[in-house]
Amino acid sequence: MTFLYPLGLLGLIGIPILIIIYIIKQKYTEQTVASTYIWTLSEKFLKRRNPFSRITGLISLILQILAITLVSLAIAHPIFAVPGAAYEYCFVLDGSASMQMEENGATRFDRAKALISQQIQEATNGSRFSLVFAGNESVLVFEQLSNKEEALKMLEDVKAGYAADNLTQAMQMAQNIFQERPSILTWLYTDTAHTVNENVQLVNVSGAEENCSMDNVSYSLADGMLTVVGDLSCYGSGGDVELYLYLNGETAPAASNLMILGPGETVRFQLTCAAEQFDSLRVEAVTRDGLDLDDEVLIYDVKSDEAYTVLLVSDYGFFLKSALQALGHSHLTVVTLKEFQEQYAGEASGFGLYIFDGITPDKIPSDGAVWMLNPVGSAANAGFSVQSAVTLEGPGCLDMTTSTNSLARSLTEGMDGDPVYISRYVKCGLYRNFTTIYSYNGSPVIFAGTNAYGNREVVFALDIHHSNLPLMTDFIILLHNCMEYSFPTIVEETSFYVGDTMKVNMLANCDSVRVESPGSGVTYLDTKMAVNEVTLTEAGTYTITAVVEGMPRQFKVYAAIPGAERQPVVMGQELAIVGQSVPGGFDGEYDPLLIVFICLAVIFAIDWGVYCYEKRQLR
Repeated sequence: MTFLYPLGLLGLIGIPILIIIYIIKQKYTEQTVASTYIWTLSEKFLKRRNPFSRITGLISLILQILAITLVSLAIAHPIFAVPGAAYEYCFVLDGSASMQMEENGATRFDRAKALISQQIQEATNGSRFSLVFAGNESVLVFEQLSNKEEALKMLEDVKAGYAADNLTQAMQMAQNIFQERPSILTWLYTDTAHTVNENVQLVNVSGAEENCSMDNVSYSLADGMLTVVGDLSCYGSGGDVELYLYLNGETAPAASNLMILGPGETVRFQLTCAAEQFDSLRVEAVTRDGLDLDDEVLIYDVKSDEAYTVLLVSDYGFFLKSALQALGHSHLTVVTLKEFQEQYAGEASGFGLYIFDGITPDKIPSDGAVWMLNPVGSAANAGFSVQSAVTLEGPGCLDMTTSTNSLARSLTEGMDGDPVYISRYVKCGLYRNFTTIYSYNGSPVIFAGTNAYGNREVVFALDIHHSNLPLMTDFIILLHNCMEYSFPTIVEETSFYVGDTMKVNMLANCDSVRVESPGSGVTYLDTKMAVNEVTLTEAGTYTITAVVEGMPRQFKVYAAIPGAERQPVVMGQELAIVGQSVPGGFDGEYDPLLIVFICLAVIFAIDWGVYCYEKRQLR
């Protein structure tokens, strides 16, 4: 036996003090009574002697000594060792989206946590517990924790995620724990029918839930009609499913909104209604269901109606002006070099794109994208330097990039790749990370990237009037791609799955960008980077708010749970913990504190009864 607080035994000093008090205290009390009562009482004692009269006064002393002893033991908190009764447990808890499937008011995740809680409570005191949670990412919630209350509290705080299960990584974490302590007992709580070895005990918490889900939803707009198509799947016993279509938050009457599905059936649905355009589209399926996360699909239109503002500084920009006007969607302002210096003092601002043709400004604008054609000198913060102008003896053919990086692909998308011939170019040195689109003998001629201000920049280190480029169809395509690069849509897609990475493009003149998750978590992005990446960890609508020149602009995307998480019954892969298990436990603990308190309460009750009896005898 050991004591948790040994100093509590100092309370036993009260026993000799109590005995001394009993020795020196007055045995008799003075009371005034009638003389007839004394005669009557003396006759009573003469006739009958009480055999217990000698120990009556000691009963209270004995009880109080026992009470002091038990109080001291309670404070010292005795603990008895129970040999071989305690074990170490490792619980692997599946926290994927399918664990939120509900039946009879309880989710699979709730059932799994209840079973783990029961195991912890029923385990012998002194046992140790570890919990590996396989949610959006696998984490070790606690390890070798022997405090049951703390383990139960941390278990209660764990919430199911929205992504696909990450059990492979979670089991690897359990494998590492097993290698350190091979006597550990590992329990896997999941809703997937995995095959496991003898080192793992599988508990499948899936039930007979019904579920209906939608996937692969897309739309098309043509001749004033909106057509929405998608897959509707039933993973249960089947039945009627009503589909509802909402445009901009309002119900839209759509044809064929009642679907009848058989058990395990997947059908293709089509909804049509009159519409020219929309900001948001939502399709909702209404039926008996155990998982609400896959009963709706949202699609957002993130294209802005705002036109681009472009400043073209050129003394002979006929080709550029014509091409930009052909592209449309831009408010184009064209000035000569002299007008630029007079009207803007050589430092313009307030435009989304600045194009300098045959001119190098003293200072690169910091509030928008920049194109530089045939630069005549170096500019601070441009990210490149002009070394010299090179005139060729005959026509030279540019080499088009074969790079597979995303920027190169986006800038050359749709181009035929026909030969581009030049007679002169500007040799440049790059000191920032630019992507080369066309080069000549290894020297970059057309390249793109970001300048020192973090704004997007495209450089044509040639005079397009001394090339066949303006006469090619690839020229319009290249300018279109460069325009898309300079004025990116803040998000290029609006529909994702949980676990996907969303790319957020920084807009020109952007002051701040924040991303609000469905659970109201907020992330602020770095506006100095051309592209930010955000991992989507929750199902629902994400709101992206970009503040451009003091004016907020909002964009929305929707993340759905992965398709595999929608099926109530899933066969999983084989999971194993490799190694030789070492059987046996270690010493557990038996805590008799409750029994001590019960005995103490009984002793106090008896002592009070003895005290009341003595008082009655003295009356």
